[in-house]
Amino acid sequence: MLKKSFAVVLGLAFLSVGLLPVGAQTAQESLAASKNRSQVYKLGVGSTARVEVRLRDNTKIKGYIADADQNSFTVKDEKTGAMQTLSYGDVAEVKKPGGGFSTKSWIMIGAAVGGAAITWAIVKPAVCDGGAQTRFPC
Repeated sequence: MLKKSFAVVLGLAFLSVGLLPVGAQTAQESLAASKNRSQVYKLGVGSTARVEVRLRDNTKIKGYIADADQNSFTVKDEKTGAMQTLSYGDVAEVKKPGGGFSTKSWIMIGAAVGGAAITWAIVKPAVCDGGAQTRFPC
């Protein structure tokens, strides 16, 4: 009982002075940090390495990776020129910006839809006999 109350008093003393207790990094957090580190190294460094970073507090930072080392990386905002150094442990997600369909994908989708429409326009009159049929496609 004495040890427990001493630990509580000591903890309150540290908090009142401004010293926060440091928690050990869990295996899951270190795994996420190493995943973020590998993603940053995969994207590379320079003005072509555009990135969108979401931090653990859900703030988003956009720019490009200006510098990367073992413990942190630096993101430079293209518009303002502000540089922000981020620790891999503070980052929730690192990804390329955008993420929608590419131009090639949209062209392939358009070609498939157009081909289906042309095929339907040709096949329907041949199958339906001018509206005399009452089956499915007519």
